[in-house]
Amino acid sequence: MFGKSGMQNAPLRVFITGASSGLGSALAHHYAKQGAMLGLAARRGESLLALVDVLPNRERHCVYSLDVTDRAALHNAAHDFIQHAGGIDIVIANAGISRGTLTEYTEDLDVFERIFATNVIATVATFSPFIDTMREQAAAVQSQCRLVGIASVAGIRGLPGAGAYSASKAAVISYCESLRVELKKDGIKVVTIAPGYIDTPMTQANDYAMPFLMPADDFARHAAAAIARGDSYRVIPWQMGVVAKILRLLPNCLYDFLFRNAPRKKRAQPNE
Repeated sequence: MFGKSGMQNAPLRVFITGASSGLGSALAHHYAKQGAMLGLAARRGESLLALVDVLPNRERHCVYSLDVTDRAALHNAAHDFIQHAGGIDIVIANAGISRGTLTEYTEDLDVFERIFATNVIATVATFSPFIDTMREQAAAVQSQCRLVGIASVAGIRGLPGAGAYSASKAAVISYCESLRVELKKDGIKVVTIAPGYIDTPMTQANDYAMPFLMPADDFARHAAAAIARGDSYRVIPWQMGVVAKILRLLPNCLYDFLFRNAPRKKRAQPNE
């Protein structure tokens, strides 16, 4: 375990977006149990406060009720947490939304924009205000900082009926790869985590079979281990990693044949 000033037993300082439920909440529980200081950001302030109430060392943690598409609010939260915690070790850009989309429906263009704004642009905006501090820490004490992008196996190949979600997660994978190379010389590791099916409110809305479905707390444990190692890219669970590798190798004609009748996410309802 790494921590402040590279010291073995110092508490980690971890900032997580989308922390009020699902993967973000599971990660918050995991890191809090390890004694970390947490900065927790999400739209639902009441849910964040309820989460902090059940976390160990609740007095250590900071809550930021914000929408990740609000760049100014994100930057203010980042700077506040850095001041509160005295630095930063891990930033997890976890906030994301998923909706079924079909290009022929004009109203779905707004859904495309919302998904890209939340899943892609907000990932960049989440990382941005922390990089200078991470560089300074790496130069001064050789601390091992991490920027973590939560992608998805859905970003490996385009899934029918999920063009916006698949494209947004593919963008997260490529963006994090670019950033990983950019920041390597600065001593900052960029980790891409691609979840398969994890038991969260997002997947509970699916009305089709989900292979290798994993409990959220198991995901958090495996993700934290990959982050600590500084893995460049990790699919969780590992079985979906095997599936992802096979999908990458499939020729287009075979992929199209196999997935033409694949189950599809429900489209967003009006005003949703």
